[in-house]
Amino acid sequence: MALLCEMPHPSRRAVLLGGGALFAWAYLPRFARAADGRDPRLVVIVLRGALDGLSTVGPVGDPDYAGLHGDIALALNGPHPALPLDGFFAVNPAMPNFARLFQAKQAAVVHAAATGYRDRSHFDGQDVLESGYPGPGHIATGWLNRALSALPSGDRVGLKGGLAVGPSTPLVMRGAAPVLGWAPQTLPDPSDDLADRVLDLYNHRDPVLASALQHGLEAGRMAAGDGMAGMGRKGGLDNAAGMRQAAEGAARLIAADDGPRVAALAFDGWDTHVNEGGATGRLAMLLGGLDGAFAALETGLGERWKDTAVVAITEFGRTARINGTVGTDHGTGTVVLLAGGAIKGGRVIADWPGLKEAQLYQGRDLAPTCDVRGVLKGLLADQFGLSAAVLGDKVFADSGSVKPMQGLIA
Repeated sequence: MALLCEMPHPSRRAVLLGGGALFAWAYLPRFARAADGRDPRLVVIVLRGALDGLSTVGPVGDPDYAGLHGDIALALNGPHPALPLDGFFAVNPAMPNFARLFQAKQAAVVHAAATGYRDRSHFDGQDVLESGYPGPGHIATGWLNRALSALPSGDRVGLKGGLAVGPSTPLVMRGAAPVLGWAPQTLPDPSDDLADRVLDLYNHRDPVLASALQHGLEAGRMAAGDGMAGMGRKGGLDNAAGMRQAAEGAARLIAADDGPRVAALAFDGWDTHVNEGGATGRLAMLLGGLDGAFAALETGLGERWKDTAVVAITEFGRTARINGTVGTDHGTGTVVLLAGGAIKGGRVIADWPGLKEAQLYQGRDLAPTCDVRGVLKGLLADQFGLSAAVLGDKVFADSGSVKPMQGLIA
C-alpha cells in the first residue's frame, strides 16, 4: 500500500535527477555556529502507516498490558525479552542501539502521544502530521519547511535550508525555504566523462541548471561515500537495508561544514493490520531498520552527533487489543522516539493514562495525554531559538494552546 498522499510536480529548473538518484533544488552555503559554540542539527523521521507504540515501548509494569495486547505484548522474560528502560517501560528487543543510547542518556521516549487528529485515516493523519495544521486539507507546505523559513539569522543559523531524503520531498519539508533532495541510488553512477559532457551541454544551454547539476553531483557523491560508490540501491524505505542506507547518506550530507542542518526522512510500511508480531516478526523487522538508522546517524555524524536531535514521529497509534489476524488496527496514542547527543535522555516522558477498559480512548486505543506538536515545538525552540509565538502561529498554525515541551535538549 502506498502511503505517500501527495506527489510534487516541480519544474525542470526546480528538480534535477542526477547520479545516485539525486534531486538538487539549491546549494546550501555554510551555516554559522550558535553563539554558545553549538552547531545544532535536527533530523525528523516520519514513520508512515501508524506505529504500534505499545509494541515499540511496552508498559510492562502495567498489570493490564499483557492481557490487552495479547501475543504481541512485550515481556521481560521468555525467548525474546524486551530491553528494560526503567521500572515500568521496556523497548522492543529489535532496538538494541536505541536501548544503548537510552542508557547513555542520549535517547528518550514520549509515550501516549498523538496529534490533534482523531479520525484514523492514514492519508488525513499524515497530512496533519506533516503539514502541522490542526486538520487535513492543508497540503501545500510542511511545518519543518515553515520552521526553516522562520529561523533567525546570525547567532543561531546562517542561511536557511534543509535536506529531504527520499524519491520525492516529504510533505513536512515542502515549502518556500530552499531544500536539497537526495535519495539512495537506483541507477549506476554516471561516468566522469558522461557527467562532464552533460555539464558542458547545460553550461551552453542553461547555466542555472548546470550549476544545480554540478552541486547535485557533488552532494550525491558526498552522500554515497567511498564505501557505497557504484552500489545499487539496497532496498526501498520500507525495509531495514533501505532505512540504514538513507540514514548513512543523510548523515554524510548534514555532517559537512557547509551542509544542511535540518533533514527529513520518510520510512514507509508501518501499517501492521496482519501478523504484526511483537518481539519478532514484521514490526520487529521495521523497528530493527529504524534502530539501524539511529546507529547510522550516530556513526556518520561523528563529532556533530553531540549537537544533534533526532525525532521519529507517526500519524497515529494502533489499537490496544490485537485483532483476529494477530495484528492491530488504526488507533490513537503512540510513541515519539528521540535520540541524539543533544537530547536530555534516559527518560520515558509520560502522563500514563492506564489500560483499563474505562481508561482507553473510545474503549479501544491508548488514550493520548501529550500533543506531538508540543514535542516538536520544544525541539525547535531549544535547538534553533524559535519563539513560542512563531511556533504557535507560523510553524504550527492555530496551535497557541499547545505549549512547547520543556527540557528535551540537554
